[in-house]
Amino acid sequence: MSVIYILLAISIIVAVSFFIAFIIAVKKGQYDDSYTPSVRMLFEDELVKDNSKKTILTKKD
Repeated sequence: MSVIYILLAISIIVAVSFFIAFIIAVKKGQYDDSYTPSVRMLFEDELVKDNSKKTILTKKD
């Protein structure tokens, strides 16, 4: 029964450490992306055109 308490304590320590690491990463701006949202709409049309060209080319072969 004491093993369960030890494992529970270790799992809580690991979870808290991962949470602290996540908070530090967010505060340092690791997840900030200011470039992609401004050009996302420009790239979606090109990806759709490229996919349609690939399907046309494979149908001709």
